[in-house]
Amino acid sequence: MRPISDSLLYGILDTGYCAPDAMPGMALKLLEGGVGIIQLRAKNLTADRVEELGKILHPLTAAAGVPLVVNDFPEAAAACGAEGVHVGVDDMTVDEARRRAGGRCFVGKSSHSVAQALEGAAQGADYLGFGPLFATATKPDYTPIGTAEIQEVHRSISVPVFCIGGIKKENLPGVIAAGARRVVIVSGLLQAEHPSLYAKHCLSLLRGEPIPAE
Repeated sequence: MRPISDSLLYGILDTGYCAPDAMPGMALKLLEGGVGIIQLRAKNLTADRVEELGKILHPLTAAAGVPLVVNDFPEAAAACGAEGVHVGVDDMTVDEARRRAGGRCFVGKSSHSVAQALEGAAQGADYLGFGPLFATATKPDYTPIGTAEIQEVHRSISVPVFCIGGIKKENLPGVIAAGARRVVIVSGLLQAEHPSLYAKHCLSLLRGEPIPAE
């Protein structure tokens, strides 16, 4: 299974953009594009339904050596075989998420400031989400934090940091220039005409390689 630290591009299968029935096909497209982590985020579904979806998705991600992360439902993450669970700032502590997942999942934690990132790292998070950098329909109630603190959070945190929030291939060069090393892309990937090619384009930017022909 690919280590978190080797992953540059993190994709999220979010029910706000991708219907549950379409998720397996979308997962395959993201995997073809080289996405290094895939998260199942289904805040409008029950834990049982999330577990069912996870059991469908996990064989696909596992075959590619890519970790599957489940948002918000540690027990469902453990039951479907997912490698990770992700929790928000106000959801639960890292220790609680790890305990509820039976100690078998790595734990990611959201943060909306450098101070929250430091707190998440102190709790023992295996990676951190940092954002939202820009306004995003996924998190309409959150004020964008911009890119000014990206370098500081990387200086302050030793675990992998994934910048998130309104990032698309059009603004990705600026995010990288501000110091980002890893990013989460949601709507840009899920709404792309060719998600696998979109992912390859973004990965090339993150790696500093030539952009593949479209």
